[in-house]
Amino acid sequence: MIIKPIATEKAIRLIELENIIIFEVDGRANKKQIHEEIEKIFNVKVEKVNINNKGTKKIAYIKLKKENPAIDVATKLGVI
Repeated sequence: MIIKPIATEKAIRLIELENIIIFEVDGRANKKQIHEEIEKIFNVKVEKVNINNKGTKKIAYIKLKKENPAIDVATKLGVI
């Protein structure tokens, strides 16, 4: 379902300022599936999931709850 994290300048800024982490996801995945998988894999609480389709890619913007810093997840993944 989750393919890879996105590590652009914009993605890093979102991690630091808005507690949002960005992933490229499977094109067939919906918000609920992404929400559940992120919570299960990283053991965090997700506040909201937004999806953006860019051509053949699907990008998920995952906003984590305040008690779960996105920078911790990004560090585990090696994004930061």
